[in-house]
Amino acid sequence: MQQKIREIASRVRELRELSEISVEQMAESLNVPILSYQRYENGSEDIPASILYKIAVDLQVDMGLLLTGETPRMHIFTVTRKGKGVDVERRKQYSYQNLAANFIHKKAEPFMVTVDPKPETSQLKKNAHPGQEFNFVLEGKLKIHIHHNEIELEAGDSIYFDANYEHAMEALDGQPAKFLAIIL
Repeated sequence: MQQKIREIASRVRELRELSEISVEQMAESLNVPILSYQRYENGSEDIPASILYKIAVDLQVDMGLLLTGETPRMHIFTVTRKGKGVDVERRKQYSYQNLAANFIHKKAEPFMVTVDPKPETSQLKKNAHPGQEFNFVLEGKLKIHIHHNEIELEAGDSIYFDANYEHAMEALDGQPAKFLAIIL
C-alpha cells in the first residue's frame, strides 16, 4: 500500500512540475494547507480520492494516469470485473476502487466504496471537493453527514449532492456499508 501511495505522489509531483504549477498554487486550488499538500506529494500521506480527482482536473489529465501511470486508452467502453477496480485510497474508514480508470476523457469518476464501522472513539473526517456526487447504497446502512444534516440510507437508497459542502459517510449497525459513488 505504501509503495502505491508513493508512486501516485511521484506522478502528481512530476505532472505538477511539468505543468509549471507551484506547490503553493496547487494547495490553494485544492483548498488545503501547503504542508498537507507537501505530504501528499512526498508520499507520507495518502491523497483522498476527492483531492486526487481535483488534482487530475487541475493538471488536465485523466485520473487513471495518476492512479496507474498509464494513459487511459479506452474510448468506446471499458469493463471492470468484480473486485478488480483500481484502488485509490486506503484510509481506515474508507476503501475506494475506481471502476473506470482505463476510460479516456471521462465526464465522471465512478467508485465502489466500502465504509467500515468506526470505533466509538473516532471522529468523522469530513471533506469537500468541487462538483457533485451521487451515491447509491448497495449493502448495509449508511449515515451521510452533509452541511449540518444527517441522512440515513439503506440498500437501494441514493443521494445526490453538491460536494462543495463538507460531507462524510458512516457505516451503521456495526457492519460495513458498500455504495457506488459517482463524482461529477
